[in-house]
Amino acid sequence: MRVTELYKGKQPDISFEFFPPKTDEGEQKLLETATSFKALRPSFISVTYGAMGTTRDNTIRIVEAIKNEIGIESAAHLTCVGHTKREIESVLEELHAKGIENIVALRGDPPKGEAEFRPVRDGFRYGSELVHFIRSHPKYRDAFALAVAGYPEGHQECRDLKKDLKHLKHKADQGADVIVTQLFFVNKDFFDFVDRARAIGITQPIIPGIMPVTHGPQIQRFAKMCGAKIPREMNEAIERFGEDQHSVEAYGIDYATRQCGELLKGGARGFHFYTLNKSRATSQICRNLGLDRR
Repeated sequence: MRVTELYKGKQPDISFEFFPPKTDEGEQKLLETATSFKALRPSFISVTYGAMGTTRDNTIRIVEAIKNEIGIESAAHLTCVGHTKREIESVLEELHAKGIENIVALRGDPPKGEAEFRPVRDGFRYGSELVHFIRSHPKYRDAFALAVAGYPEGHQECRDLKKDLKHLKHKADQGADVIVTQLFFVNKDFFDFVDRARAIGITQPIIPGIMPVTHGPQIQRFAKMCGAKIPREMNEAIERFGEDQHSVEAYGIDYATRQCGELLKGGARGFHFYTLNKSRATSQICRNLGLDRR
């Protein structure tokens, strides 16, 4: 099923994001985690794509296994980093051959150690160019549903919210089907983002991206990387619980449950959970919200 068929009913749709592990053992554990999520009946599971395409083969192998072996719809991340148009076309060819129908189309982050994104020769500088390339391809234009990223607090390289939203509108107009947001912790930022997006004519479903707090320093690092504000309440809890991992995770589950409950009341059509390849916290949040579909 393509993501274009989702977010139409009354039941909130849930989806999860994984990243490709570096070892065979880690990959097997990931597939076991994905299997455990099957009971929740997620709409899809997406798998990220390493810098410079370093996990390309792993990403494709995992999304194929999730869809064809585990039986959950999957989506492959695809970035512009380090790829020429011909290489992107090769990835599209392989995904299509393996029956993958959903792509999360992203520009991608600069490689580690580089502060500025630089496209390769005959590559793409922006995610909108990648979306346009796929949608204008003579063979694959209709082969995939495309999800793209949105930034409620602005992209880390563009903190001008009005300008950043114009970039999103252009990307959406190139043929995106769904917008999934970067992680955030303050719901007002999401609701304001949706209102501003609708005001300039963005009509695609906008799905909030949720990352439960499971480790204090880790969530602080992620938030800094993507420019997300951490509420005072959360910072105080992280400081208070310190190395008490059980208490930190319990707090993270409680906070995300409250956050998602408010988002549902405000009209959110579902959630995309950044799981960090773990199941316990996300599964508990879904149960707390009554989204356990078993």
